[in-house]
Amino acid sequence: MSELEVPFRPKRKKTLVDFFVQFRWIIVIFVVLPISSTIYFLLYLGDVRSEWKSYKTRQKEHDENVKKVVKRLKQRNAAKDGLVCTARKPYIAVGMRNVDYKRARHFEVDLSAFRNIIDIDTENMIAKVEPLVNMGQISRATVPLNVSLAVVAELDDLTVGGLINGYGIEGSSHIYGLFADTVVAYEVVLADGRVVRATKDNEFSELFYAIPWSQGTLGLLVSAEIKLIPIKEYMRLTYTPVKGSLKDLAQGYIDSFAPKDGDQDNPEKVPDFVEGMIYNPSEGVMMTGRYASKEEAKKKGNVINSCGWWFKPWFYQHAQTALERGEFVEYIPTREYYHRHTRSLYWEGKLIIPFGDQAWFRFLLGWLMPPKVSLLKATQGEAIRNYYHENHVIQDMLVPLYKVGDALEWVHREMEVYPLWLCPHRLFRLPVKTMIYPEPGFEQHKRQGDTSYAQMFTDVGVYYAPGPILRGEVFDGAEAVRKMEKWLIENHGFQPQYAVSELNEKDFWRMFDASLYEKARRKYGAVGTFMSVYYKSKKGRKSEKEVAEAEKERAEVETPDAEVE
Repeated sequence: MSELEVPFRPKRKKTLVDFFVQFRWIIVIFVVLPISSTIYFLLYLGDVRSEWKSYKTRQKEHDENVKKVVKRLKQRNAAKDGLVCTARKPYIAVGMRNVDYKRARHFEVDLSAFRNIIDIDTENMIAKVEPLVNMGQISRATVPLNVSLAVVAELDDLTVGGLINGYGIEGSSHIYGLFADTVVAYEVVLADGRVVRATKDNEFSELFYAIPWSQGTLGLLVSAEIKLIPIKEYMRLTYTPVKGSLKDLAQGYIDSFAPKDGDQDNPEKVPDFVEGMIYNPSEGVMMTGRYASKEEAKKKGNVINSCGWWFKPWFYQHAQTALERGEFVEYIPTREYYHRHTRSLYWEGKLIIPFGDQAWFRFLLGWLMPPKVSLLKATQGEAIRNYYHENHVIQDMLVPLYKVGDALEWVHREMEVYPLWLCPHRLFRLPVKTMIYPEPGFEQHKRQGDTSYAQMFTDVGVYYAPGPILRGEVFDGAEAVRKMEKWLIENHGFQPQYAVSELNEKDFWRMFDASLYEKARRKYGAVGTFMSVYYKSKKGRKSEKEVAEAEKERAEVETPDAEVE
């Protein structure tokens, strides 16, 4: 069998669940979409009311809500009550991981009031926001001021808290790193009720570095101060088709943003935004963007694409036209570019509503898109949820840039998922070793994309039904995820925890580094109050006894017993 040849798989017998999944679009169109649009509108009105308030009023309301959180934490009886978690319903989270930890006895703290932008400081270029502020909300407030977060995740519904405690990336991450790398301060309520402000150089610096990827298991995040950057009104986007083998596509992607002479910090050579989409094993389109002024965009002969209109073709399909047209350039309004994948949920919308990309649907009902992910999850039921875990893939593979070609070939052999999304990001060498970290000695190799202070990684986004499922063949989703996790561990890669994971605890701590995280857990009293990040991420139900024993074991040891590499 050649390197790219896929294994033979027998035909799969269809069940009643296949029928429900096939016609789920009926519920989506007549139930989920109308409710989603109503919720979006009501949230928008709430955001507008919040923006009308003065900074002083918003800060005062924030401080009062923090006091309520502190009061609620102090009501907990450690001997009788379960571990602390938020009161948010399990289906609200955008990620696909089952939030089964909330099925065990737990002590809820309501953070639903924390969804306000407290301040946009254009003088110091800092945005102070609460954790439930989402990307659509903050871009709506900042872009008209010609400033923006340095990293704006593509989907409107992704929240600041989720992107910090979990994982967040965008096409600008090859410059600024992951979303959490752009945060300058966290306001956190600790297990004992103390409210602290953690920065990289104050007394809570260990907490500052430990919070990213911790899934809210060190304390309750109540606000964050995030870096702003100056921007312009438009994005000048160049679409470049690349054809050849998967290794050729990977190299074309690398060459689109990483100068071969190593001059990675030169803005003349490195674009502001980068994104790649692999449509099949031999074709892909690489997109590079640079901020452009309104005056430049409206010059005679330039093409402006307002891709945010509901009737416009879905962005990934529009980009795919470069395979026939050849390289082309257009100007997209900046905010519309930021959220280019929202309406179609990348390409997942094609599976949710098979005809959703058709012109007639876009014109008639496209304004209702996208369905809220939380409502999709709330209406799917246990059987359909399990079906998606077995017959669908929503995973991100964070891999060193020089291994992107290997990753693409692995995904083709084991999953056959297309399109694939490519987005680079820096992984900085920090003063301490965090849960994710660059390869030791990476700077000595001077590979394309790397600098002395950061190794370039890439997110390989794998979102869709695998090829075997589309062909009606047997596919073991759980086994495919296990193989993917094994490959990531062997290749110094990382798996974002929003996704379904099959890792046992030993392998979880082989993938991630436990040292700083466990130290912060003990130092700030999180052990015995908040569930550990592994048990929070672990697939399946977590019995109260299982979690309690794990927490007790951690409380009794001074160093983590998990294997760390």
